[in-house]
Amino acid sequence: MLSFKQPNHFQSLMVLQWPLSFLILFWIFPPLSIYLLFTSWWPLSALYFAWFFLDWKTPDQGGRRSAWVRNWCAWTHMRDYFPISILKTKDLSPEHNYLMGVHPHGIMTFGGVCNFCTEATGFSKIFPGITSYLATLSWFFKVPFLRDYLMAKGLCSVSRSAIDYLLSHGTGNLVGIVVGGVGEALLSMPNTTTLILRKHKGFVRTALQHGAHLVPTFTFGETEVYDQVLYHKDSCMYKFQRHFRQIFGFYFCVFYGRGFRQGSTGLLPYSLPIVTVVGEPLPLPKIEKPSQEVVDKYHALYMDALHKLFDQHKTQYGCSETQKLLFL
Repeated sequence: MLSFKQPNHFQSLMVLQWPLSFLILFWIFPPLSIYLLFTSWWPLSALYFAWFFLDWKTPDQGGRRSAWVRNWCAWTHMRDYFPISILKTKDLSPEHNYLMGVHPHGIMTFGGVCNFCTEATGFSKIFPGITSYLATLSWFFKVPFLRDYLMAKGLCSVSRSAIDYLLSHGTGNLVGIVVGGVGEALLSMPNTTTLILRKHKGFVRTALQHGAHLVPTFTFGETEVYDQVLYHKDSCMYKFQRHFRQIFGFYFCVFYGRGFRQGSTGLLPYSLPIVTVVGEPLPLPKIEKPSQEVVDKYHALYMDALHKLFDQHKTQYGCSETQKLLFL
């Protein structure tokens, strides 16, 4: 079983840096910048909004990464809190582009963010010549300030135009997509390995159109770090969660973990190991207009590769021998 450890208070604060910075940039900075337009500080806001509109297309054209942001010491403290690590099973050649499936979503996707959007686990040294991106909701990049922060970390829009750009400009690009999407967050519970994948085939079609290799990954421990309250589909709370998603693009999950004091309940994640295993790339031919039969064929091969990756490493990273990977 995965072992529990008690992190120090500083690490506990740093692990909240990712969700708290997101919330602050999402809920506070945009209205504050609008308010400043009606004060003596209006030139600052006016200059930013001018830049914001001039820079509108950047998220769909490769973004704007910052090595400085990706190397913040906050990410190493976040890494050490769990801890988070990455395991390479095969080299990735810089001569190709890759479309990577990130599984599972979990509540906060700590493994995907730390491993592919920071240098805390040494991605650039483990995969030399490869530039990693992690795709997220497109409309996040229309929010002032939040968009700049996300781009600096190496996140990109999950829009078709953004992914097409990265897979068609140069080589050595690795674009990660959380294939299960936000719907998979509602399935995140300890001791569960259920993925929403069977009907999600668009990423395979995109990979075929660019001749990009598919890379399966599985993050062990991602669903172990929070407990979640699940509601029946006929309940008012579940209906509220669905309406919330229709408005904001993601679910309002009711989750809990540990508090700052040992044995207490709070919003800190449980400090359990998170390990992202990066599988062997699956080469795909380049087909401008792949038929549904071809898409189905390579989607089946991808699911098989992911299933094998999970089975090969599950007992090493906290799952029982009888644990099954389920596809919905």
